[in-house]
Amino acid sequence: MDMYLLLFLFVLILRPLLVFAAWGYTDDGSNYVIDVGSKLVFKVSKTNGDINSIVYGGTEYQGYSGKNSHIESGLGRSTVTITSYSSPSYLIKVTVTYGTLVHYIVARYGQNNIYLLTNKGDVSVPASRFILRLKGNILPHDSSMPDFYDDGGAAIEASDVTQSPHGYTKSKHYQGSNYGRVMDFDYVGKTTGRVGIWLIRSNHEKASGGPFFRSLVRRSSSDADDLYEILFYSMGHTDPQRWGLQGPYVLSFTDGETPKKELFARNANWSWFDTLGIKGWVAGSARGYVAGVGIANMKNGYTYTVALSNPDHQYWGVAAGGGGAYTIKSVVPGTYKLTVYKGEYEVYTTSITAKAGSATSLNTIKPDSDPSDVTAIWRIGDWDGTPGGFLNFESTPYKPTYMHPSDPRLSSWDPEDFTVGKTATSSFPGYMWKDVNNDHLVYFKLTAAQITSEKTIRIGITEAYANGRPIIAVNGWNSPLSSASTQGGTRSLTVGTYRGNNHIYSFTVPASAFLTDANGWNILKISVISGSGNTGYLSAGISIDCVDLY
Repeated sequence: MDMYLLLFLFVLILRPLLVFAAWGYTDDGSNYVIDVGSKLVFKVSKTNGDINSIVYGGTEYQGYSGKNSHIESGLGRSTVTITSYSSPSYLIKVTVTYGTLVHYIVARYGQNNIYLLTNKGDVSVPASRFILRLKGNILPHDSSMPDFYDDGGAAIEASDVTQSPHGYTKSKHYQGSNYGRVMDFDYVGKTTGRVGIWLIRSNHEKASGGPFFRSLVRRSSSDADDLYEILFYSMGHTDPQRWGLQGPYVLSFTDGETPKKELFARNANWSWFDTLGIKGWVAGSARGYVAGVGIANMKNGYTYTVALSNPDHQYWGVAAGGGGAYTIKSVVPGTYKLTVYKGEYEVYTTSITAKAGSATSLNTIKPDSDPSDVTAIWRIGDWDGTPGGFLNFESTPYKPTYMHPSDPRLSSWDPEDFTVGKTATSSFPGYMWKDVNNDHLVYFKLTAAQITSEKTIRIGITEAYANGRPIIAVNGWNSPLSSASTQGGTRSLTVGTYRGNNHIYSFTVPASAFLTDANGWNILKISVISGSGNTGYLSAGISIDCVDLY
């Protein structure tokens, strides 16, 4: 009996060593080799912090053409250290320091995940994205995917927009049919049915662009697959770059199923990071939340989003239907601009202060800057901050968010003239370019009473490329030249986004401009002007939100 008791005690003592036999890391001279104690083993370069091997279930998935997974295109020679923890869980943390940038790679016992965090110090180290590079011909792809570069495709704009042999346009920027806006997705990736590889985005509190930002998040070809976490991507951007810690974002491997919802930024409990010495980490206990009773006079058919922003952080939450109650969780203390959006149009702003460990409670908000509250004589479209409902934007997802404007699947951008009261909204162009479909005509009538006084014509835009802006002519009267709005300085309309800064151009039209015959058709000509831009779809252009007269 004593012998059996001694053997039992020996097994109990040895059991932790047996359980954790696979868990841990080794140093092969060039890399830290990390085994999570399950099905995932990966290597981190001791020279530059690249992840240069990812083996899941015995299969290597990392890399192609000598390229690894890393920040930007690789950081170069860095200081790379590794630390093990036994509390609050069995953890391994790799710290990569390159100038003012600090990048963390974390593993947790038994979990087939790689947790990533990136602290951007300043502009001295460019860091627009983390790129996960995967071998080609492992994950599924086909020619219907807008971000799949077909073999034999020809570049039609820069080197990142191509046309496939069957005529479809493709680009890593075209994510409208896959993921859409930042607020619309929790993760990117693919599954073979037997293995799923997913990159779960962070809460983007240190990214830029707000809830409606669109950017590349995935790219594939016959010999490669890329997944991206966007840290700051300038394409179509109007927001300033924010500095500090972004993450965790999570590379998750599964046996084919989608990733666990508890890893999503909106659900995750990251308290186990609190004691890991992560530069810039703000614990949950040091954060607060914002809760609003509701939003008055919400328009039917629209989603209302409440967003917070300041130079350091950004957050958002969707208001409930009906009364419009909302909650924005896990907010770093500070003073924020609060913006209420109807669709993607800002209809209310104020300033609020979030406090640590408590709620900032707000009374019912009454939107005071919705252009649709003005009673119009006629209106084409509606004020929602998108070109939705217009030509080529008739259905969601909007086709121009996942194909080039020249794609043969789109209708001609230069339809017949528009007649108020007769022509469908879907026949009015959602985009206008100086060199493609300029000088669009709108025919309208006014009553005898309406003819006697000046009127205002408003043209709302959601984005402008190359300083494009509208001017108008009514019959023989011409408006003054308009000034350019504040927008980003990169491509936009051709890389899948209409999301810039909403701007309304208001033109006061004198009564003398209108026909004196109430039975006659007045002619409004809308033109795009600019001294900048190129030709074709890279000429100056605008994305139209709404056009009305009152």
